[in-house]
Amino acid sequence: MSSFFCIFAPRFADAFFLFQLNMMMKKIILGSLLICCTFVLFGQSKGVPVDGIVAVVGKEIIMQSDLEKHYLDYTSQFNTVEDPEETRCYILETLMYNKLMVNQADLDSIEVTDEEIDYRVNARLSYFLQQVGGNTKYIEEYFHKSIADIKKDLKEMMYDQALIEQVQAKITGNITITPSEVKQFAKNLSADSLPIVPTSYQFGEIVKIPPVSEEETEAVKARLNEYRERVLRGEKFSMLARLYSDDPGSASKGGDLGFVERGTLYPEFEAVAFNLKSGEVSQVLKTRAGYHIIQLIERKGESIHVAHILIQPKPSTDEQVNAISYLDSVRGIIINEKLSLDEAAKKYSEGPTKSSGGMVVNPYTNSYSFDRQSLDEATFATLNKLIPGEFSECVPFVNEDGIMGYRLIYLKEKVAEHRANIVEDYDMIKNAALEEKKYNALQKWVLEKVKVTSIKLNEQYKECPFVSKWQIP
Repeated sequence: MSSFFCIFAPRFADAFFLFQLNMMMKKIILGSLLICCTFVLFGQSKGVPVDGIVAVVGKEIIMQSDLEKHYLDYTSQFNTVEDPEETRCYILETLMYNKLMVNQADLDSIEVTDEEIDYRVNARLSYFLQQVGGNTKYIEEYFHKSIADIKKDLKEMMYDQALIEQVQAKITGNITITPSEVKQFAKNLSADSLPIVPTSYQFGEIVKIPPVSEEETEAVKARLNEYRERVLRGEKFSMLARLYSDDPGSASKGGDLGFVERGTLYPEFEAVAFNLKSGEVSQVLKTRAGYHIIQLIERKGESIHVAHILIQPKPSTDEQVNAISYLDSVRGIIINEKLSLDEAAKKYSEGPTKSSGGMVVNPYTNSYSFDRQSLDEATFATLNKLIPGEFSECVPFVNEDGIMGYRLIYLKEKVAEHRANIVEDYDMIKNAALEEKKYNALQKWVLEKVKVTSIKLNEQYKECPFVSKWQIP
């Protein structure tokens, strides 16, 4: 189980930036072992030496155990390190950077609400649980702690993270970048340092979701009520979920969704699930995905272990044929009247992309650009047959809620694989230049702040490279 990296100075999320900042990025990647994100930090402690104070930054203390836990986490992530002592020095600098930020937050009287911390803790724990199939047992065994104790440790970490982010925002929040600075940044990059950018696509859609009849909806509710009665008479919920549920992710597991926190499922679903008693089966309820019955398996604190059976009402064959005919007609109108995607989407499309002029947003990058890895097979196959400016024939698809529909796909732009350049990849390079500028501002802030902050360092680490730069006596 690997660490989940967060931030060091600015948020270096752009893979391009990480790629081409070379040796500086070595430090940043090591620096990514931020207190808020590592597993081993608050988990296992095997091999950690007798504790002692390594450094004091203002009112903040760094213990030897803190440093060693981060070091063990780093070595477990990357297996080996070329120079263990150099690695410890880089990790120690990161910890001291974090403490310097937390100390500054105290001086600036920065506050964080309990609600924000609880939200962060629940989101982080939910993410951990998703990595292990929702089973809290695996998490507890890995950390050798109960979920309650893990949440307590997380709460302390998330508190520091929130403070650090606010201090960073005060330092870098008003930093902008000019076109001339972007050009200069690109000019300073060597050709070999520029990555190969894979083929990317920007596309839109005209969507039609076939309507479902009232008779079909009532039939679905009746089926779910029948399944509920069968469970109450003694049949296993898990067996019925395997046989009848339309949820591909959980049906094979007997409808088991694992342990979940509030805020991870549909609000209507949670409103019912969190009010069930252990073993209780809910009445039929509706969400965007369809109709469900839910069984509460177990409750641990604010986490619940639930299973469900989902049935999605299906449009009739006639309604599906009508949807296909509708989109075929729309395609003809678009071509004959030379309508733009935006005009066509506003006039003929359904669903969330209608408000964005028909353009589909990549949920992983929050941009309009998709590479091969972020496209499903069917969409990629359709796009690969189109030329920019062309609409596809009507094709079936399943939306984010698992609802079947039909759509015309419009290829707006296809950029072939190439080495990054400022013409085709301006936004990417601009983001990298901006992040470097923020990073430099943070480094400057650190060098100024250490001059007026009481810093003490254990003699064992006085030879670390950063000591002279930080001017630590």
